[in-house]
Amino acid sequence: MIEQTKIAVIGCGMWGRNIIRNAAALGALAAVIDTDNARASDFAKQFDCDALSLQETLQRIDISGLMIATDATTHCDIATTALQAGKHVFIEKPMAMSLAEATTIRAQADSQNKQVMIGHLIRYHPVFQALEAEVKQGRIGTIRHIQANRLAMGRIRSTESVLYDLCPHDLSLILALTGSAPHQVFCHGLSHMTAGLADFLSTSLIFKGGITASMHTSWLSPIKEHRLTVTGTTGSLVFNDTQPWAEKLCLYRDNIEQDGTYFKIERRQPEFIAVRQDEPLKSEVSTFISTCQTGRPAPTNAAEGVRVQSVLEQMSTTCEGVK
Repeated sequence: MIEQTKIAVIGCGMWGRNIIRNAAALGALAAVIDTDNARASDFAKQFDCDALSLQETLQRIDISGLMIATDATTHCDIATTALQAGKHVFIEKPMAMSLAEATTIRAQADSQNKQVMIGHLIRYHPVFQALEAEVKQGRIGTIRHIQANRLAMGRIRSTESVLYDLCPHDLSLILALTGSAPHQVFCHGLSHMTAGLADFLSTSLIFKGGITASMHTSWLSPIKEHRLTVTGTTGSLVFNDTQPWAEKLCLYRDNIEQDGTYFKIERRQPEFIAVRQDEPLKSEVSTFISTCQTGRPAPTNAAEGVRVQSVLEQMSTTCEGVK
């Protein structure tokens, strides 16, 4: 009988609670860690696990991996410490606060022969996976443009901007679909809540071969919009995560032909694509457990995290207005 892989979660905040819930449901939760000992104890009672310090956790030989759901400024220190102790590591996005930190984490993982997985959650969403499969099958021809809108009211942070809090999600999707890094990055940010930290961000990416991408990102929008549109030479696929499950993925096959100095557009009936329903976070946590069991890299591994971090750094460096 194969013994169940055990993991620990550090960070019992709003998102940490969700990770803990899924790890417990999958039978893998051994311990929780938090700077608030009382909160950690409450979680331990609720989810039938131990409340430990980080040092105690890293000394436990029955714990194979650590899931980090703390403030992004702490990711590098916690991750490298856990890797040095021989643990596999999951890091909630962003991987780090700089490319230098991300590179350090990857180098530490390589030196310890351990895996690092980044919490680019939407990569594990069944609808995005279905969209990616449709693209690979040529349903919309060759990709020409990708548009990612991630808008909502809150959760507003004072220690990091939307660049590091929200953009990693869509960058991970865009890089997965294009299979390459952009060779040009243009970014503009606006700040209203915390001086110097962007609340609104508009980004344009240009890839070799003519593919372009745009991202519109904000946590100050009164209307929630999580929409990914992939436009190809023969059609478009739209992943709208605010729609009911049966309507989240739609294929458009509108016909466009030049007619003199204008273009004639023939609108066609869109086609909703059926997708199996599952919780993305459950799939993400399950993938990390499997990574701890097998030692095989996850789709959002350290190398993928560094690629995303590299574009984030370019965005930060080139951003007009605020970061």
